[in-house]
Amino acid sequence: MPDEKKVVLITGASSGIGLATAALLAREGWKVYAGARRVERMAGLAALGAVALKLDVTDDASLRSAVDAVLKAEGRLDALVNNAGYGAHGAAEDVPLHEARRQFEVNVFGLARLTQLALPHMRARGSGRIINISSIAGKVTTPTGAWYHASKHAVEAYSDALRLEVGQFGIKVVLIEPGPIRTEWDETALVNLKKYSGSGPYAPLVRTLTERFRAGYRHGAPGPEAVAAAVLKALRARRPSARYAVPFTAAVIVFLKRLTPDWLLDFAMRKALRL
Repeated sequence: MPDEKKVVLITGASSGIGLATAALLAREGWKVYAGARRVERMAGLAALGAVALKLDVTDDASLRSAVDAVLKAEGRLDALVNNAGYGAHGAAEDVPLHEARRQFEVNVFGLARLTQLALPHMRARGSGRIINISSIAGKVTTPTGAWYHASKHAVEAYSDALRLEVGQFGIKVVLIEPGPIRTEWDETALVNLKKYSGSGPYAPLVRTLTERFRAGYRHGAPGPEAVAAAVLKALRARRPSARYAVPFTAAVIVFLKRLTPDWLLDFAMRKALRL
């Protein structure tokens, strides 16, 4: 897909991967519509020619308004980057179901609804790209992340089915699977982890995981620009891969997961977390 005059809508664009992707695509000549609840945090994108939209992926009226705004202004929508998402970690016994449902509303159902709204326009044009930001958490599961992992597993399965359904209309569906990336995501996860399971029977595990999170996400993890580059690659490719794991270490982790039996993975995880 050549970049000039292409129109893209990006969700969760006020920070992290979404912000980095919006900035990169704008610099590469795309007409970027950046959606997020915190519009004030996207002010810097205006200098790059991007348009900031107030967008709440859990609100159907907000989703409709965003798609309508893009189509009214541009008459087309060439690509959709479903990036909005968060993790509320905690032991499965502790996390209240209303929090679990919210994670699915944001991470899965918001993504799916916005895709439903975009597809008729893409199908009518006979082309389009849908980029779903998943995670290696959709393939590899760790303790205290049950609901976040479940939501990303769902995104993986949803995207696989969607790719088969809409390919006949010239629409490409791509999964981006980041590993640890240096963003605000881990801080949100840790706040919720402490909130839900910081005391009680899972407290020792929470302390260990907090140390590992901070070490993995703050020391040595690449920034969100690495994921933005993968999104650009998926948009430019004539025949994009179904999945792009970022960075290379994430691809290695997913590969090893496929080769290793569950009992051995469980043993290694328990050993590492002193369970």
